[in-house]
This record gives sequence, C-alpha cells and structure tokens, in this order.
Amino acid sequence: MQYNFDEIIERRGTDSVKWDGVQKVWGRNDLLPMWVADMDFRTPPFVMDALRKRLDHAVLGYTFACEEWYTSICNWLHRRHQWDISRDMLTFVPGIVRGQAFALQCFTRPGDKVMVMTPVYHPFFLVTERLGREVVYSPLDLCEGHYHIDFARFSRDIQGCKVLILCNPHNPGGRVWTVDELRRIATVCKDSGTMVISDEIHADLTLPPYKHHPFATVSEDAARISLTFMAPSKAFNMPGLGSSYAIAVNEDIRHRFREFMEAGEFCEGHLLAYIGAAAAYTQGEEWLEQMLGYVEGNIDFTENYLKEHVPGISMIRPQASYLIFLDCRALGLSQEELVRLFTEKAHLALNDGAMFGKPGEGFMRLNVGCPRSVLQTALQQLSAAVKEEKARI
Repeated sequence: MQYNFDEIIERRGTDSVKWDGVQKVWGRNDLLPMWVADMDFRTPPFVMDALRKRLDHAVLGYTFACEEWYTSICNWLHRRHQWDISRDMLTFVPGIVRGQAFALQCFTRPGDKVMVMTPVYHPFFLVTERLGREVVYSPLDLCEGHYHIDFARFSRDIQGCKVLILCNPHNPGGRVWTVDELRRIATVCKDSGTMVISDEIHADLTLPPYKHHPFATVSEDAARISLTFMAPSKAFNMPGLGSSYAIAVNEDIRHRFREFMEAGEFCEGHLLAYIGAAAAYTQGEEWLEQMLGYVEGNIDFTENYLKEHVPGISMIRPQASYLIFLDCRALGLSQEELVRLFTEKAHLALNDGAMFGKPGEGFMRLNVGCPRSVLQTALQQLSAAVKEEKARI
C-alpha cells in the first residue's frame, strides 16, 4: 500500500498542543507551528482500524494488557533492534516523561545528583528539579556537524551522581550513539555506581545508514545498570494514546521498579493504549519505512533550501528523528533577538534552543514531520525574515 504523506490534515480545533496551543504559549494564533514533536501525518490506518473495532463493542469496561501487547513488543524489538527480551521484563508506563519521574522517585531521594548531557530534551532536567533532585549538567561537544561526548569531562561529571538520564538517540541533536560510545558510558557509570535511565523513544526513527543500539544490549554492564523506556508514539504518530513501556533486564531493578509502579497502580494502562501499540508493532513496518523515506526527503529539502536561500542558518543533520536543530549563531543575534526573528518576522512557532540548556543558545528546533508543502511555506517565511533582518542591519 502506498501512503500519502503530502495530505494536509486540519488539526485546529482538536485541542492539539502543537496547533491549538500556539495561542496559549505565544499569545497569538498567526504562527505556523513547527515545534511540538508530533507529526502532521495521518495516524496509520491499521492503528485507527484497531481502535475503531474495539470501540464498536458496547462496553468499555476494566481491561488488562492484551496478549498481543506483550508479543508485539517482543517481536518488534527482535526484528528491528535484535534485542531478545522476555515479557516479564516489560512494565507499562503512561508516557515516558512520567516513567522517568516514577523511576527517579523509585531509585533516588531528594538531594541526590542526576546527570544530563546538554543540550537535551528539557523535561530531563525540569522534572528532576521539580522532584527535588540536584541536576548535574554535562555539556556535549559540537564537532564536525554532530554532538560528541567528551569522556574525560563525562567521567569527572558523573562522580557522585545516582542516575544518568541518557537520550538515545539524542534530542534535539538527532545523534545516534555508537556501540563504542554506549559501552564507554556503561563502563564509566558502572565504576561510579550510577544507574542509567535510557530514553529511547526516537529509536524507531533512526535514519539509514545509521542503526539504533538499545543501551542495555551493548554490554553486560549496560544491562545490569539500566532501565530503558520505549514507545510507539513518535514513530507511529500516536502520542495521545500514552502507550509507553519500561524494559529492565536486571532482576533487582525490574522488581524495585515494578513494585513502585504497582503500589500506585501507575502501570495500569487503558484499553486503547494496549490495542494501539499492538496494532502499530504488528502491522507497521511498511508504513514506517515509507514515512522515514518521506521525512528523509524533508530533511534533504531543508538542508538544500537553507544553503541556497537562508545565509546565516545551517543545520545539524539528524541521524534519527524528524527534528532538526538549526544553527543560527552566524546571524549574530542574541537569543531574545533570534526568537523574535522567528516569531514576529517569520511567523513561525519553533522550540527555542535555549530551552534545552545553555549549549542550545543560538539554535532553534524545527519539526519537519509534516507535508512538504507546509515545510516549504515555513522555510520561505524564514528566508524572507532573514533577508529583512540583514537589510535592517
């Protein structure tokens, strides 16, 4: 089946955070939203069909996880990532950020140190701070167009940290960490007594020729010290279902986390979360490959357009995901001026790079998970705004 990713779907009026939330965040509704990390493509028809089939039944009663939820995840991880897990390693979580919050409450205490590598998805440190833990910021190095880990600094910064929250693949930089890098992380963290919470929500958005490596698979040390979070929500554009899961290979970590989750009934999902995930993982391979091909075309389009029409803005080409970190430092603007350029002149709603930590200053995050015509409009607006800014200077 050939899927149509050029289709324009009107999302306004659906309480969409990405579209209807622009008024709330920016105080205006004339901005083209290219921010929140969901896609403007139609949620796959096989997911919608599975949900409709269940909703045709007359009773929406209490339910438990269907057998297909377990088997589809295990089979998917085996096929896509060569990771063989057993169903007892799985725990349902109602969203990965919530899962991380549960894990921090389970494995740390107020005042404990938790390390993040910036720039990074902002809830990593915001949730940690709100829970009363101390955030240790360890910046990544931007070198030759991609983020890298300075392991000398990493080894110093990790000392005394109870937990490392790892973004694998990285957001907003789109970096796919190599086996060697992940093994080095595992070795350092094992030696420092640090647990690793690995957020792998972008795993299935890895673009060729790169390959995602689940952290827990790279070494015995990695498996022993880690808790992994994954979900079909980003890859299959279904974040509204809140269908995520944790994987713990280590029996002690698994027991402690599940005991915490069961105590508050946090691991009880709703029936559509189970059904939607099972449908995505059972029937989604062809759709996913076509979507990734389209997204890669959008990435190519963006890269070429910026080079030809937008002097002063370049991009970090993502190795995974539909999120592009735009490097705007050559414009010579302050962060406040940069944000104003995008909103007031380009009429675009993007994520301010500074929200991902201080190393994100001078950057903006662009979501290209949309029809190419929408992306072209956004880039044309940006080009006109930059030309106007340069003419003013």
